Amino acid sequence: MLKPRALRPGDRIAVVAPASPFAREAFDAGVEEIRRLGFEPVFDPSVFHRHGYVAGTAEIRAAAFRRAWNDASIAALIAARGGYGSVQLLPQLDPDEVRRTPKAFIGYSDNTSLLAWLNIHCGIVSFHGPMLEGRLARGEAGYDRDTFLRCLTRPEAAGVITHDGLEPIRDGDARGILLGGTLTQLLASLGTPYAFDPPFEYVLFIDEAGERPYRLDRMLMQLRLAGLLGRAAAVVFGELPRCDEPGDDGPSARDVVAEAVADFHGPVLFGLPSGHTNGAALTLPFGVRARVVTTPRAALVIEESAVG
Repeated sequence: MLKPRALRPGDRIAVVAPASPFAREAFDAGVEEIRRLGFEPVFDPSVFHRHGYVAGTAEIRAAAFRRAWNDASIAALIAARGGYGSVQLLPQLDPDEVRRTPKAFIGYSDNTSLLAWLNIHCGIVSFHGPMLEGRLARGEAGYDRDTFLRCLTRPEAAGVITHDGLEPIRDGDARGILLGGTLTQLLASLGTPYAFDPPFEYVLFIDEAGERPYRLDRMLMQLRLAGLLGRAAAVVFGELPRCDEPGDDGPSARDVVAEAVADFHGPVLFGLPSGHTNGAALTLPFGVRARVVTTPRAALVIEESAVG
């Protein structure tokens, strides 16, 4: 994997909008948080475009992404928001062009399309981390500053990433390249030229939100039938907020996960708050070696630096 350069104080970070439009107040608050972190936020005026349910036409969004990526003065790109639309950029992006200047791209949710494309089809480390709306805009209530800085500013392994709510569903100890993102986007890529196609013995991180248990079950079954679950050495689930059945008697997301991985051959963890979470979101580097352990405490251990 190609690694972006470690971020340094004063580096310029471009805010891009690969997916849906966003609230201007959240954008401005997120920009201020980037400044508080010691970086210089920059953005193309096209970031404020609107085209129905996306932030400008695919051509406008892809061109802005490419300009930021190819600008030697810009060290990293961060998404303003998820929603929908990042997959529309992929036919207009060139893996060879992207590989010439590897940079950090930070986002989650719908931006999984770009995170996974950078990993699988470009061979570049990417970051499942906070966007502006709902995360940086809320300051430290919205994202975990420690893992953000550990992953993006230090040319050394980020080490142990865990949380009090993280629990083992299946015990074990396994290593592999950490990959994944929001399950909806990973599965939507299958059958396309941009398919999520991980190597055998990888560590799979699964994020999702707002999917009722039967829909979550359907997606996990598709993951299994596509052979992607069987390739994994370990699986780490996010908190899966708003995925429980409404009411007191319905199945929970955790129930669905436990049943889906009942015969899985490696460790499975549930409840790592990266991406969709009601609390502060952790940052995870995708494309580096990681270890999943269940004792003495459940944890994801990043064993390789994500930046150079």
